[in-house]
Amino acid sequence: MLRTATPGGGLSCWAPRLPTSSGIFHLCLTFWLGQVGLLQGHSQCLDHGPPFQPSPPLEFCSHYEAFGRCDQHKDYLLATRYSVVMDFFDLRGHKLCGSYIKDILCQECSPYADRLDDAENAQMDLWDLPDFCSDYCSEFHSNCRSAFSLLTNDRRLHGSHEKDGAHFFHPLNLPDEDYWFPNVLRNDHLNRNLGMVAEDHRGCLQLCLTEVANGLKNPVSMVHAGDGTHRFFVAEQVGVVWVYLPDGSRLEQPFLDLKNIVLTTPWVGDERGFLGLAFHPKFHRNRKFYIYYSCLGKKKVEKIRISEMKVSRADANKADPKSERVILEIDEPASNHNGGQILFGVDGYLYIFTGDGGQAGDPFGRFGNAQNKSSLLGKVLRIDVNGAGADGRPYRVPPDNPFVAEPGAHPEVYAYGVRNMWRCAVDRGDPVTRRGRGRIFCGDVGQNRFEEIDIIVKGGNYGWRAKEGFECYDRKLCHNASLGDILPIYAYGHAVGKSVTGGYVYRGCESPNLNGLYIFGDFVSGRLMALQEDRRTKKWKKRDICLGNTASCAFPGLISTYSKFIISFAEDEAGELYFLATAYPSAYAPQGSIYKFVDPSRRAPPGKCKYEPLPVKTKSKRVQFRPLAQTVLDLLKERSEKAARKLSSVTLAFSPDRASSQKGPSKKPASPLGRRKALQRPGEKKRASVSSPGPQGKRKRSLKPCRGRGQQSAQMKRAGRRLPPPSLSRWLTRGRARGEPPRRVEAIPAAAERGFS
Repeated sequence: MLRTATPGGGLSCWAPRLPTSSGIFHLCLTFWLGQVGLLQGHSQCLDHGPPFQPSPPLEFCSHYEAFGRCDQHKDYLLATRYSVVMDFFDLRGHKLCGSYIKDILCQECSPYADRLDDAENAQMDLWDLPDFCSDYCSEFHSNCRSAFSLLTNDRRLHGSHEKDGAHFFHPLNLPDEDYWFPNVLRNDHLNRNLGMVAEDHRGCLQLCLTEVANGLKNPVSMVHAGDGTHRFFVAEQVGVVWVYLPDGSRLEQPFLDLKNIVLTTPWVGDERGFLGLAFHPKFHRNRKFYIYYSCLGKKKVEKIRISEMKVSRADANKADPKSERVILEIDEPASNHNGGQILFGVDGYLYIFTGDGGQAGDPFGRFGNAQNKSSLLGKVLRIDVNGAGADGRPYRVPPDNPFVAEPGAHPEVYAYGVRNMWRCAVDRGDPVTRRGRGRIFCGDVGQNRFEEIDIIVKGGNYGWRAKEGFECYDRKLCHNASLGDILPIYAYGHAVGKSVTGGYVYRGCESPNLNGLYIFGDFVSGRLMALQEDRRTKKWKKRDICLGNTASCAFPGLISTYSKFIISFAEDEAGELYFLATAYPSAYAPQGSIYKFVDPSRRAPPGKCKYEPLPVKTKSKRVQFRPLAQTVLDLLKERSEKAARKLSSVTLAFSPDRASSQKGPSKKPASPLGRRKALQRPGEKKRASVSSPGPQGKRKRSLKPCRGRGQQSAQMKRAGRRLPPPSLSRWLTRGRARGEPPRRVEAIPAAAERGFS
């Protein structure tokens, strides 16, 4: 029993022990210990993030040591809170209610904490208690209603708990039976794959996004300097590079502005422009970075140029415009297939990825540029930028390049037979084992039938123009026994997409489920995809990525839509993954945005992924980021308010006051109840629309029975799929079908298909 805290003024309550389980529901108590001895609780603010695997294991709420929402610090706080609560009970109260109170407190650690509380957003209506099944609710009311004031300060529930069980049950029970307690604990559909990347019925991976930047003009590249500042540099196709700081702001003055030199046009789909940016591995010492762009040479000959530049000594966020040193120039016979990727490998050398020269079918020479090792087009080049060559070149050729000794071959060639590789990336390797470190993944844009993903190997021939994907393109070349081409790890047809955009292998910290997934996309179709390697067979399996599931993405700041045309992918200094996209593929259209991937099923434990960026002095003003994309929670709130307004108008139409005014004067005065209904607040109407559809709200609800404590299984320790909380599923049924990604999809002009000619 409860102790009396003060003579004559304390709270005394008989609270027998209830059937409990390790995962009852989320209820966080805040206590006021005053002279009147009142002990009350209310819902705490959740951190509203996906669950995680705690490390080290929990000691108090040990039921959730495998997966939940508590780290060791929060576990300690809950244990302390439990001790404070139990001080209000005598010995008998400890026996009767101790385990029950512990289970309640530990629901803050439940993987379903936000779902059970219906509290994805602090702006949404909250229940202090979860949805109950009928028999459990009746047992709760029958045995422990006197202790109810210890558990909630909801006035509606305080009023109802003194009534019979049916009145008490009604406000606690909501339509989504998947989350009725305690059936939620043994719901196999929910618990089967808890903590794994969520999938829809088609096997499509459910990921979410956050908007990071917007208003960019065809953002083609985003890179970090690797100097510990965690800045990232975003290059626009027109030739402007912007600096973004770790707090999300952008510097008002650009890092680099080459608009007067870079060759590009407003034409939709023009592939020329500023195309690549890479920082030297020792940038923090030598201040060097490298750029790749289109330009006009003498006699207006189109060229691609790779140059070295340095950051200004006076301002770490400004390039020195006078420091440019041209490393390499290559004439371009056509305006398309300009390549554009440059990056440093783990060996410290600079890799340059050139296109085949353009037009269609690589028509240059007997075998095309790509198969001709005496041409620098259609190649992967590798050079050493840390010194000048003996022959006067501003770089050295690595002595182990594969064709150094081959007569007629350019010694810079590292691999050949590529068409127009658009976006390549170096795998950082597994954070623990380092497996995969140094692999270079590329997306090679196809001709008429196939797009492909390749892993670059020394001396490799990637088949073009003999092959496109796994199939022959030039049949005569294709059947040449000496071809010896390297097959792609994956290729897809043009029913899926028509212009691949290469991505990254995820090696970040925040979304551990994604580790090892190669994530990429298609510029034309706007599809996001992933490849997963089978270590035993060395084969890669393709997985679709679906955004737009409002149930999965119902966390603050998450969005489920993006601009269609996927231009590039990127990773920040911490290894988190992004992609760059635009709503209109023109170099001068400021409709580009940057999005960050988020796995809503599992995150890293709090504090694990924190880092301290090195300070960097800024002389330019900071422009604070203002998101434009509508978050999922804003969308749900908008739907809720719209439904509430609609219901309110229906209620007003049937109210006694309105009816009497339409019929003329009446001798009988209007009912006070009618006036109350007419003036009811939108928030109250919204709740009425949920619990009792129709203007009268008197339809009797069916009550679903539950099994007792002894039948509750331990499936909460296993993995399971997360389903929408009650509030979300209600609105989902009024909108689109689940799993359908509501992207902004426009018809694409034919000229916008990169490399597709």
